[in-house]
Amino acid sequence: MDTLLAARGLLKDYGKVQAVRGIDLAVASGACLGLLGPNGAGKTTTLEMLEGITLPSGGAILYRGEPLGAGFRHRAGIMFQDTALPEHITVRETLRMFASLYPRTRPLDELVERCALGEYLDRDNRRLSGGQRQRMLLAIALVNDPDILFLDEPTTGLDPQARHNFWALIEDVKAEGKTVLLSTHYMEEAYTLCDEIAIMDHGEVIARGTPDELLARHFSDVVLQLPPDAVPGGPDALPLPARQGPEGLEIETCDVNAAIAALLAAGVSLSGLRIRSRTLEDLFLELTGKALRA
Repeated sequence: MDTLLAARGLLKDYGKVQAVRGIDLAVASGACLGLLGPNGAGKTTTLEMLEGITLPSGGAILYRGEPLGAGFRHRAGIMFQDTALPEHITVRETLRMFASLYPRTRPLDELVERCALGEYLDRDNRRLSGGQRQRMLLAIALVNDPDILFLDEPTTGLDPQARHNFWALIEDVKAEGKTVLLSTHYMEEAYTLCDEIAIMDHGEVIARGTPDELLARHFSDVVLQLPPDAVPGGPDALPLPARQGPEGLEIETCDVNAAIAALLAAGVSLSGLRIRSRTLEDLFLELTGKALRA
């Protein structure tokens, strides 16, 4: 695929603090690239520079092979991490207001239908639920029919149903051939939506590839999970190296049969045993040593 947006040696300094340290990124046209990283890793700063909102301290950003120009704002749609909506006006009025800012827009009826806003058009912005609000913010980001869509943690705070509904909307956007750059704290979200992911830590990209490529590159084992009360003595009472995980005791092994045999020989009950493949959450911890919201 052709590269739509690229960063070369991108730097951002805030006084003595170097928030972004010379990263290189290339976002293919029609693809979804996910930016993952712990808080303070530089994800939002990177997005703001790519969006043309924050000037970099060094490096270059290219859109279709050319430096970002004034026209880029008409080709980009942005859904910020935090957005203050106008109060005392309706969803309909808000969409019309944002549409008036652009020389070219998508039909508002189309956006209303796509983002399931028809029932709320005459509702004051202050009375929207979390999921309704995020769908409206997505409609605002799409109002200028952008080539590239920036989403900064778009589903934070949503319940699982609202989150999955939002994912379906993004899948529809991708199906149109739009390019998406997504920052997220949710590993399932990244795995579901992203063609590629870039993991950041301390202002640098420390790993990049498709989710499956990264998992295959770093792991060849699986994880056995035992319920918290399966072994009263905890990890030290097991015959195999184990750790206390969020859902019980976890054993990493490349030989499931041998691991189960060792547990049975030690008299460990296998009731409630789960065997799971490695996940992006495991990869994140492996590379950064941090929980995702550390």
